[in-house]
Amino acid sequence: MLSFSRAKELFPGVAVSLVTAISATYLGQQYAAPVMLFALLLGMSLNFLNEQTRCCAGINFTASTVLRIGVALLGLRITIEQVLSVGMINLAAVSAAIAFTMLAGVFIALRLNRSKEFGILSAGSVSICGASAAMAIATVLPNHPDREKQLVFTILCVTTLSTLAMVLYPVIAVRLGLSDIAIGYFLGGSIHDVAQVVGAGYSVSAEAGDFATITKLYRVLMLIPVFLVLGLLYGRGRNPAERSRLPLPWFIVGFVGLLLVASSGWMPASTTQMGIDLSKFCLVTAIAALGMKTSLKILMRGSGPAIAMLVLETVILALIVLGWVLFSGQF
Repeated sequence: MLSFSRAKELFPGVAVSLVTAISATYLGQQYAAPVMLFALLLGMSLNFLNEQTRCCAGINFTASTVLRIGVALLGLRITIEQVLSVGMINLAAVSAAIAFTMLAGVFIALRLNRSKEFGILSAGSVSICGASAAMAIATVLPNHPDREKQLVFTILCVTTLSTLAMVLYPVIAVRLGLSDIAIGYFLGGSIHDVAQVVGAGYSVSAEAGDFATITKLYRVLMLIPVFLVLGLLYGRGRNPAERSRLPLPWFIVGFVGLLLVASSGWMPASTTQMGIDLSKFCLVTAIAALGMKTSLKILMRGSGPAIAMLVLETVILALIVLGWVLFSGQF
């Protein structure tokens, strides 16, 4: 439990993050645009607040602890039964696409004189679940001065690319004459964020939307093995006290536990939905706080190669998934 003095210290920063998140949610609903993008941009416009001593502690708390709560609650979105309905061979193909995209991300990052950690962060965001994956993966990567800048930049780019994919990918899939199931698999296997997958899938048909959503949720589930592997890799270089906490921090344990609860059917549907909504709001609030910690001028400095890297990762993932749909004979 927080002490009164600690709560008092955190209140100004947490409050301004909450207000920003509520504003972003309203704008997203009014203009049918990504809420996380609004939260990030609004937060960045309030960057000056991070320089005020009164707000710093609360902003840092929101960008870390509230973020982890949101990631843990993501487990309520998925059930094991939903995932298995996609088919084991198709799930294996999605897993291979994620692994290849992440390896390609590291290779591209090194070729563009970026760190391999930035390649892992960006490719993990592209291949798993957009902004949510970026925030989760960032917690296990080594701490360095550019980590938060890279995280915010990745969230900004991947959200924009996901929105473009939501508009373009259904048109491409329909032009190719794919079945609704095949379209759903392609959209769920290649678009970055859950919200954009849902929007793209149901713009084609209910069947495409259902299959796209389930395929996408499997990609969210892949956050667990990716996180564990990264925890093992980067835990080696840490001191014994830090290593003992890796690679299973509380929020990943919570993610797995809530996934099992959702799969069991014990929790009422209304409670599950409340948890899902709370997860989304926690992530929106955390992104707003991350935006406050970021200077747009510093963020965009030397960003051309980094944008190219995320675009390439996006194209690689889409081509792999589309290739499977067209040539595997599964659809």
